[in-house]
Amino acid sequence: MIKKKNILITGGAGFIGSNLAETLSKNGHNVVSIDDYSFGKKENEHDNVKYIKNDIEKISDVDESIDVCYHLAAKARVQPSFDDPVDYFRVNVKGTMKVMEWAKKNDVKVVYAGSSSKHFSPEDSPYAMYKYLGEQVCKLYKKSYDLKVEIARFYNVYGPRENRNEKFGNVIGIWTTKAIKGEPLPIVGDGMQRRDFTHVSDIVDGLIKIGFSDIVQDDGWELGTGNNYSINELFEMFRLRFNSKSVLIPDQPGNYKKTLRKNDNLLDLLKWDPRDQLANHIKNLS
Repeated sequence: MIKKKNILITGGAGFIGSNLAETLSKNGHNVVSIDDYSFGKKENEHDNVKYIKNDIEKISDVDESIDVCYHLAAKARVQPSFDDPVDYFRVNVKGTMKVMEWAKKNDVKVVYAGSSSKHFSPEDSPYAMYKYLGEQVCKLYKKSYDLKVEIARFYNVYGPRENRNEKFGNVIGIWTTKAIKGEPLPIVGDGMQRRDFTHVSDIVDGLIKIGFSDIVQDDGWELGTGNNYSINELFEMFRLRFNSKSVLIPDQPGNYKKTLRKNDNLLDLLKWDPRDQLANHIKNLS
């Protein structure tokens, strides 16, 4: 039986954070969220979770006794990062440094939300660079200060409470909004780029396994299904569900040709068992 823990989730009112908070609180853990609500939503809050509205740079104001911190707070998405690189740096790099300093002072284990963009050139976008630097900050504190830090790299997460904003949402969120409106779905480039789409329930399960285990990784844990689909294949799923049309738009900077989980360490060492839920998820979208 897992001992009850005190958990802090940065970004706990956001997409992944709210799903993680819900599961942890249902499992009997004490959960605290710090979120500035720039992406997080009031409707994502849950009973039995304590919510603190504050900027990630103010994490030192959290005075609860914490066992594990899931550092999920970040400015997300590649394309918007080109428009606001300064604030992306402040939140994704300086914010991570603040979390590391707080964790070192309070002897808290941290699980950092990395990105599959790590496996491409960091110079491709401000987002990719700053998530890469966030990982490097974590590794610095792990090696130089013996802080317990684990990196969890996410691959194209989707599921309940996903962001459907047409600027900050991912492709599934953006397309869902457009499909419901009856608008054509934009396919970037030739649509042959492939993505490892991972359901948020599997991400949550992986995060809990990482946070509650004493097994460590020198690099990072990879949270992807090990399957990928082209954007054209994804469109076909949407066409069947919504009878949608498509429109081609020019390729974009930072648009990787393929994402796919790099190793099976999480499956082999922590018995993580992700499932391909993409087609079923889209079939039930509303």
